[in-house]
Amino acid sequence: MPTSRRLHLSLVAAFGAALALIGTGAVAQEACKDPELIEKGKLLVAYNGDMPGTGTKDGRLVGIDGGIVNWIAGQLGLEVEPQLMEWAAEIESVKSRRVDAMHGMMGWNEARSKVIRISDPIYYAGPLMTQKKGGGVDRIEALKDLRVATVQGFGWVPELQKVNPDLKLYDTSDAMIRDLVAGRVDVAFADPPLIQYVTEQQPDLNLESLPVATPYDPELPTITGNYQVVIGLSQDAPELETCINEAIAEMWKSCKNLEIASEYGFSDRHWFSPPKENIRVGIDRPEGWQYPQLGDCQ
Repeated sequence: MPTSRRLHLSLVAAFGAALALIGTGAVAQEACKDPELIEKGKLLVAYNGDMPGTGTKDGRLVGIDGGIVNWIAGQLGLEVEPQLMEWAAEIESVKSRRVDAMHGMMGWNEARSKVIRISDPIYYAGPLMTQKKGGGVDRIEALKDLRVATVQGFGWVPELQKVNPDLKLYDTSDAMIRDLVAGRVDVAFADPPLIQYVTEQQPDLNLESLPVATPYDPELPTITGNYQVVIGLSQDAPELETCINEAIAEMWKSCKNLEIASEYGFSDRHWFSPPKENIRVGIDRPEGWQYPQLGDCQ
């Protein structure tokens, strides 16, 4: 083979290899110099197994949030190591550095931002009032006279307790939904993706979920407005937060989150429409920070 031909093929091969590295996150990995990891090369991630957000199959995270975390870790050249636990234990595990990150349809709120670092949003969700079909409850003010339930540790617990001090707390979403079906609870607040998933998979439960009709109330921001689904990190891991946010920005630009969510039946664009109120500015984001939005992925 002529030398010029060999040189041409070598250059083509090198260029192809470079593109392959970019595709596997080499650029993001290079930008992420020294994240504060518990174990070098690994991302220890807490999850509670509530689908369609998180689960595992063959030792690998699955679900919308799970798939997104796998993709982010790949961009950073990290191996994900899932750690199963109840939701209420996840924040403490992050704070005490037993895991690097927590996730699973988790919403941002100000109280959480005081004790852990919170990533930029990976998608969005609006609160739903889940009840037996025909219940017709869609306003917050109606909750004060009803049996209301949610899961221990969920971000809207303090707001719901303001509305109804007798709020019933469950350890798991499964237990709460069982009591809702049995008539021991009137209205349940659960992760919107989980509720859509459950009602589609099990229509015989005879449940419906109504969007909250009460206008946005700044005193009750997480139960009257769209919220941000995020990833939680240790306060001692600022570089890891930066790395993850860089990957999240690329994910929104490439619409990778929409692609992953669509695998689980969540292709509707309302899951990717940001809140109208930018409640993080001045709390854990600087002036001028904007919610990420999908790139050109028509």
